[in-house]
This record gives sequence, C-alpha cells and structure tokens, in this order.
Amino acid sequence: MAEKKPIKITETILRDAHQSLIATRMTTEQMMPIVDKLDKVGYHSVECWGGATFDASLRFLKEDPWDRLRKFRDGFKNTKLQMLFRGQNILGYRPYGDDVVEYFVQKSVANGIDIIRIFDCLNDLRNLKTAVKAANKEKAHAQVALSYTLGDAYTLEYWVGKAKEIEEMGADSICIKDMAGLLLPYRATELVTALKEATSLPIQLHTHYTSGVASMTYLKAVEAGVDVIDTAMSPFALGTSQPATEVMVETFKGTPYDTGFDQKLLSEIADYFRPIRDHALESGLLNPKNLGVNIKTLLYQVPGGMLSNLTSQLKEQGAEDKYYDVLEEVPRVRKDLGEPPLVTPSSQIVGTQAVFNVLMGERYKMATKETKDILKGKYGEAVRPFNEDVKKKCLGDEINDCITCRPADLIPDELETLENEMKQWEQQDEDVLTYALFPQVAVDYFKYRQAQQTKMDETIADTKNGSYPV
Repeated sequence: MAEKKPIKITETILRDAHQSLIATRMTTEQMMPIVDKLDKVGYHSVECWGGATFDASLRFLKEDPWDRLRKFRDGFKNTKLQMLFRGQNILGYRPYGDDVVEYFVQKSVANGIDIIRIFDCLNDLRNLKTAVKAANKEKAHAQVALSYTLGDAYTLEYWVGKAKEIEEMGADSICIKDMAGLLLPYRATELVTALKEATSLPIQLHTHYTSGVASMTYLKAVEAGVDVIDTAMSPFALGTSQPATEVMVETFKGTPYDTGFDQKLLSEIADYFRPIRDHALESGLLNPKNLGVNIKTLLYQVPGGMLSNLTSQLKEQGAEDKYYDVLEEVPRVRKDLGEPPLVTPSSQIVGTQAVFNVLMGERYKMATKETKDILKGKYGEAVRPFNEDVKKKCLGDEINDCITCRPADLIPDELETLENEMKQWEQQDEDVLTYALFPQVAVDYFKYRQAQQTKMDETIADTKNGSYPV
C-alpha cells in the first residue's frame, strides 16, 4: 500500500460557500451555534473571514466584521482560522498605501486570523509583497494564491516560475485558486506534480463546482500529492460553491489519503445548515440556477458570477439578444488587455468593456475608467503586452500617464489622514480600517451602531428608574 498521507481539508461553509450561493448573507448569529461542532472535526483550517464577508456584514447585515472574527476566535479552540485577502486592495476595490495594508494584517492577526490567503487579479507578485511581509512579521501563515486561468501565456513553465518566486518571497504555502472551475482533472495532475517538484512549499487547491469537474479534479490532485483541498458542507456545496466535504471524506476513506473525519459529526453539522439553505431557497436568496452545472464556464472561460453580471447588464439595456455576441467578445477584450485571469476586479472590467463594445457597435468607442487604468498599468503588470492599437484608441493624450512601477509605490501613507477623517466615529482601533475600505458604508454602520447604543442606554436608565416594565 502507498505511503499514508491523509489529505487535509479547509472548510469554506463560513465564508466562500455562502458567498458563492447566497451572496454572503449568513449572519454571525446563524453561524455561532455550530462552531463548537465544526471545531471538533479536525479541519486543517476553517475559512471564515475576508473576501466579501467584510463588505456584506456592514452593508447588509449591520454587523461589525471585527466582532464576528473575535467571536469565531473565542469559539474555535482547536482550529486555525483563515481569511482571503486581495493583495494591495485588502478587501476593497482600490489599492491602498502600504501602511494601511500592514495595519490591516496586524489587526486581522491580533483579532484571531492564523492563515492569510493573499491573491492579485493579475498575478503580479509585486502587489502581494507588502501583505506577505506583514504576515511574516505578525507570525501568521502567509499563503500566496495563484489566480488560475487558461490562455496561451499560462503554460506549465509560467506557473512553475511563479511558484519559485513565491517561495523566494517568504510565503509559507501556495494555493492554486481556480475561481472559475477551469482546472480539469488531468491538468491538475500535471500542475500539482510540476509544482511539487519545483518548490518545497505545501500546495493547496481551491476550486468551484461551476463547470461540473471539481470533485474529479480534487481526486486527481490528491493522488498527485496536493496537501490541502477546500470543501463546503453539503447544504452549501456544489453549483458555484465547492465540492461537498462529506463526499470528499467518504471518497478517501480506507485509502492512504483517509482524513479520519467522523461522518456522524459531519452529518450533525449538515443537519444544522440544511434549514438555513432551505429558507434561502424559499426566500429567493438562493437561486436554483446557482446549484446547476454551467458548461459555458469552460467554453468561454467566464466565471459563474461574471455570467450573471453580464446578463443583468444586458437586461438593463434591453439587449438580452446580444448575450452570445458579448460572450464571444469577452475573450477578445481579455486578449487586448494582456490576457488577465478573470477574477475580481479584472472580470468586472473585461465584462463591462465587452458589453460596451457590442452595444456601441464599434470596439472601444467608449472605454471605461477601469479599462483605461488597466492599460495605464495602474493595476500592475499583465502577463502579455497590451494591444497597442487599443491602447492608443482608449488613452489618447492620457498615454503619457502610463506606469511600469508597482502601483502602490505611487500611493503615499494614508492611515493618519483616514484617522483624522473618521475620528468622531472611532470606538475601537479597527474602525479606521473599516472606514478605509468602505468609507460611506462604514459611516452608515457607525451611525446605526451609535443609535443602537443610545437605545440600549435609554432602556438601562428606564430600568434603573423603575419606569421600565420588567
């Protein structure tokens, strides 16, 4: 029998699973009662923070994301907590000064994060170095994620070269981040084998079930020596989420990769989440379409979330009949813009520009601000040169604004300015970071928080005065 090498599992139910299926709407109150059981499973880690959870907590749930993290840290006694971090963009949509990135990492670790998965939409490693150094300094585990995609430029040599650079950067592990479910089973064998030969770092694989191949991809990757896979408890698995935890556990049972997890315990956890899933289906929060297989993902290399985005943009313009024209335009725009992986925010930039190109009847008659910024180098360096004709047409006189340096080198320290702007709302150190990422949403939340506290103070005062009914 082969050497025993149990596969490690990162559970995504508290972050990516509900982000992918119900727009990150699970509340802290819904999650906390099951934390004790999740903590007993024996996971490598539980991904519970970062990504869109920060924005959604504030904007839609009126919750403090920092408070959620502290509650998780208190509840998980034996399990490492993991987050997703967008490189220099942190959890927002623009690049921040190095001082904000460093402070955010420091506070994430202080509040309970053990593993930080850091990625960049162009795989420009310069955009990750500040976050990696900060994680090293805080003694957290710095995992660098490669945004996986397909295209002429993305050869095995490309991925191996990136992996070697990541090791030299001081990262603790590498994640293959397959956000669109494009990695096919036998490709996974090749890729994992090549990365394991090129680097001594542990390799983790993250994929989505969108195209229908993810479980088979995990099987081949595990056989090829991958160290960790990301799965989701079955009520929030499959579709645009990850393969189901229980299925992968059962798959490797009695093999050298056996996790040793208790299926009875996993079944109790699934029973807890099932009514939450059923309620999301009844309320319309969970669209049944998100649970199916979308083979267009493989045909057009467009992630599931991007497909629904394109549909809604065309619907607004009354141009739904142009759907396939736009799908065919996406790869062309992507090539013009240096063939970037399609992940936040590059997926939105490419998709929106493709819609404009089709609706205007002339390519690049109108270029969005974000398209111009990519062409100027403000998002970093793409894997391929930009289309020079497109660049001239879109930028015109602005062509002199192009940069080749790391974009954040041009951003001055901004923490002090941000602190001065939001001083009146500050109740904890972390509030300045909340404000830095989402200024307007943060202020709305701070006002809400203040109103709630005033209400509570009045209730306590009434009780003390004897005028409040007990």
